[in-house]
Amino acid sequence: MGNATYWIEKLNLQAHPEGGFFAESYRADLTLSASALPASYSGERAASTAIYFLITEAAFSALHKVSSDEGWHYYTGNSPIYLTIISPVGELTAVVLGPDAESGQQFQYVVPAEHWFAAEVRGSEDGQEGFALVGCTVAPGFDFDDFKLGKRADLIDSFPQHQQLVERLTRS
Repeated sequence: MGNATYWIEKLNLQAHPEGGFFAESYRADLTLSASALPASYSGERAASTAIYFLITEAAFSALHKVSSDEGWHYYTGNSPIYLTIISPVGELTAVVLGPDAESGQQFQYVVPAEHWFAAEVRGSEDGQEGFALVGCTVAPGFDFDDFKLGKRADLIDSFPQHQQLVERLTRS
């Protein structure tokens, strides 16, 4: 299976601004014109994009949102991934991605557009630092113009009922 370092090197993953490590693995040749997209998009977008994404206990994915739906697909690791999602009206959803269907883990989950979300691993049963490798697919395709990293104070103002969670899953 390899460890986090193995996959970072094997897939040539780079640090991501939200935390974790990524490499784009697919960008559709088909592009959608700006006029075919909602006004929230600043220009044309690839129809779809995909990345490899790896997180560790130390390198979690901080609360952020994107303008498109984002599909998460669990591949491998020594820990499940815990997704925490906050809807625009403050509803909280918790999803566990991983290979253990008997304990309620899922292989895939789609985070709706414009929902704040974070991803983390919480250790492993083998005593090693927990990590997980997933794929993330975005349609319309990902562009950093559509990405917003959460600011702790702003998120606490918007969602005071989730203050402890926001404090744990943001970096500033």
